[in-house]
Amino acid sequence: MIGDIVTVTVDRPLGSYHPEYKDLYYPINYGYIKGVIAPDGEEQDAYILGIDTPVEQFTGKIIAIVHRYDDVEEKWVVCSEDVSFHKEEIMELIKFQEQYYQSEIIM
Repeated sequence: MIGDIVTVTVDRPLGSYHPEYKDLYYPINYGYIKGVIAPDGEEQDAYILGIDTPVEQFTGKIIAIVHRYDDVEEKWVVCSEDVSFHKEEIMELIKFQEQYYQSEIIM
């Protein structure tokens, strides 16, 4: 799936807060891929990197998988086709949420 092009529906745009955890601020756009069911039974979640404004939808390439050792979910990392990020950059951008999990980035 790394390298695949997907469309992410954004339900937590940049600048928003988590609907249940009111202190969890989203410094990036975050959403899901319609029709792709993740191990938790919900649609696959995705972080969108490299887009500095809130968006409702974004089409880009999967550049990494965030594998969580202490959760059933994995998160996909999506960005524009002409952009790339290193593992360290990805972890820095998603640590707002991943700091609560033991995870690794697979590229």
